[in-house]
Amino acid sequence: MKKNILFIFASILLFCSCDDLFNPAAENFKDVDQMYTDPAYAQGFLVNVYRTIPAYYDNSDYATDDAVTNQKSNSYLKMATGAWTSSNNPVNRWTDAFGAIQYLNLFLANADKVKWAQDEQPSKLFNRRMKGEAFGMRALFMYYLLRAHAGFSADGTLLGVPILKQFQTINDNFNLPRATFNDCVKQIYQDLDSAQLYLPMEFEDVKTDADIPARFRDITTTSVVYNRVMGQYARQLYNGLIARSFRARVALLAASPAFQDSSNPSTWVEAADAAASVLDYIQGVAGLDPNGATYYANTAEIDNLKDGLNPKEMIWRENISATNSDQEAQNFPPSLYGTGYMNPTQNLVDAFPMANGYPINYADPSKSGYSASNPYANRDPRLGKYIIYNGSTEGVSNTVINTGSAGGKDGINVTDGSSTRTGYYMRKRLRMDVNRNPASIQGKPHYNPRIRYTEMFLTYAEAANEAWGPTGTGTHSYSAYDIIKAIRKRAGVGTTNGDPYLEECKGDQAKMRELIRNERRLELCFESFRFWDLRRWKLNLNETARGMDVSRSYQLIDVEERSYEDYMYYGPIPYSEILKYSNLTQNKGWN
Repeated sequence: MKKNILFIFASILLFCSCDDLFNPAAENFKDVDQMYTDPAYAQGFLVNVYRTIPAYYDNSDYATDDAVTNQKSNSYLKMATGAWTSSNNPVNRWTDAFGAIQYLNLFLANADKVKWAQDEQPSKLFNRRMKGEAFGMRALFMYYLLRAHAGFSADGTLLGVPILKQFQTINDNFNLPRATFNDCVKQIYQDLDSAQLYLPMEFEDVKTDADIPARFRDITTTSVVYNRVMGQYARQLYNGLIARSFRARVALLAASPAFQDSSNPSTWVEAADAAASVLDYIQGVAGLDPNGATYYANTAEIDNLKDGLNPKEMIWRENISATNSDQEAQNFPPSLYGTGYMNPTQNLVDAFPMANGYPINYADPSKSGYSASNPYANRDPRLGKYIIYNGSTEGVSNTVINTGSAGGKDGINVTDGSSTRTGYYMRKRLRMDVNRNPASIQGKPHYNPRIRYTEMFLTYAEAANEAWGPTGTGTHSYSAYDIIKAIRKRAGVGTTNGDPYLEECKGDQAKMRELIRNERRLELCFESFRFWDLRRWKLNLNETARGMDVSRSYQLIDVEERSYEDYMYYGPIPYSEILKYSNLTQNKGWN
C-alpha cells in the first residue's frame, strides 16, 4: 500500500513530451501546488488511473474447467495445478489497486483548488465531472480488491480490505487493519452514489438548454457550456451508467454464496434491483442487442465505430485499435499462423446444449437427440461461434481445422507451444478476416470490452431467480425466465420447438439456477468470468480439464488435473504485506 509521494510525482512526468523526458526542464519536477494552475497536469492523475484498470481479457479461464493453455510457463496454469500461494498469486490486485486509490485520493483532495478553465461555469463543470470519475474509479478498484482478497479469517470473521479515503504520505500510519466486508461494500456504494450524483448517465451533447439534466443547472443553463464538458467529447470516460453497472457487480458478489454471513446484510433483491437500474435504461428485455453474442465478430459494426460511440451491446469499452491482430496471433490455430494459446475443454463443449434446448446429458436421450458418434451435430449455434472444433473451416481462406492427434499441425500436442492440448481452439474474441500469413499480414479494427449489457442481463437473471423465483419480478416488469428466454432465443436455441427445457425449468428455482449459471458460462466464456464465478458460487474447482481426440473415434482424454484447496474460494492477502504490517489479518488457510 505504501506509496512514496515523490514516486507519484515522478510518474506524472510520463505525461510530458518525449523531448522533455530526455531533456527534462526544471519546471517538469512538479509539486501538488502546480495542479492548481495546470489542469492538464491535474488531469494526469486520472489518466494514469485509467491506464491501470484491470484488463477485461485476463485469460484466468486457463485456471478453470473451461480452458487450458499450451504455454507451459503460464502463471494461471501453475496456479491451477498446485502452485498458488500468497507469494505467487496471478490474481493479486493489492499493489496496483491501492496505488490507483492513492492517485485518486490525492486528486480528490486537491481537485476543488484547480482552475480547470478560464471561464467559471466550465471550470465548475470540469471539477464536478472529474471528481465523479475519481469517485467512480475508486469504487471500481475497491471492487477488484474485494473480489480478489476478501475472505474469512481464521476466527471466522468476514473481512474485506483496508479502506483508504485520504492520500497517505510517508508520515502516515500504513499499518492498518482490514475493514469488514460489509463496511467495504458500504464504502463502494457511497463512492458510487457520489459518482452518480456528479456524472450524467452518458456523455452526450444536449440539443437545447432545456435538455441539460437538472442536477447540472446550478452551474450552467447553457447547452454549449454543458456540451463542452459533459458532451460527446468525454465518451468512454467513467459515467453514471458505468457506476450503476459496478453497483450491480458489487451487489452480485456480496449476495453470492461464498459471502453469506450474518455480518453481511447484502441480499439478492439488492443485486436484482441494481442490475435492473442498468437494464431499464435500455427498456429491459426489449433492449437486448440481437447481435450482442458475437460482438467481437460484428465486422461492419466494429469497422464503422467512430467518435467514441458504443455498439449497442457495450456499456463501456476500450479504444479502437485500427489494424490489430494480436488476439489472432496468440489464439489462431497453427495452420492460420497462430500459437493457439487458449484451448477450450471438453467440459465447456459439453455445456452447450442441443439446438432444441435440451442438455446433451438430458435424462431422456430421445428428447435431446445427442449422438456421441456425431457430437457437434445439431448443437447450440454458439458452439461453432465460440469454439473451433474438428472440421471447422476458419480464416480468410476457409482452412479446414483438423484437431485430432493425427490431424496435422493443428492436432493435439503436435507442436509444443502452439498446438491444442484439448482438441479445440478458441474462436470467440477473434476476427476470421484477419490474415496472419507472414507474407501478407493484415490486421483489422478491434476493441476490448469493459462492460457488456449481456453481463447485466445475466446478473439480473441470477439475482431475480434467487430473490423471487424463476417468474417473479419484484418491482420490475421482467423476470429471470424472461431474460433467459430472450438470451436463448438470440442464440438460436429452442427456436423451433418453444424451448421445452426452459419451460421445464420455469417451474423449479433450483433447475432455473443451474440453467442461468450455465447460460452465464456460455455467454461469457473466455471473458475472464468463470474463475470468479466458480468461487463465489463455491462450486467444485477441481474438475479435471478434459479434451477430445477425434483421431481415436471421439476418445475423451484427461488433459490437466486441478489442485485447489477449499480455502482457495478466497484469495490471499499478499505475504509481503502480512510480513510488513502486523495489523493485517490473513485469510484462513493461507500463510
